[in-house]
Amino acid sequence: MPPRKQRNSKPHEQRHCPFCVHNVKAIDYKDMNMLRRYTSSYGKIVPKRRSGVCSAHQRPLAMAIKNARIMALLPFAVR
Repeated sequence: MPPRKQRNSKPHEQRHCPFCVHNVKAIDYKDMNMLRRYTSSYGKIVPKRRSGVCSAHQRPLAMAIKNARIMALLPFAVR
């Protein structure tokens, strides 16, 4: 069997959580500009592997997005 080809030959670049870097304690559901950054064009919550947010901040971020949807600040579905 021939050896498998690797997808990315260059080393993986380390990402840092933007909330950890700026030392954010609480994520506010009323900050629409920040929350829109972590939703896709379809209105879905972006996964942490794509956004670069750590696990400890992804959970409160998801809850803030859900609270903003319930308060009608963000749409549930765009399309």
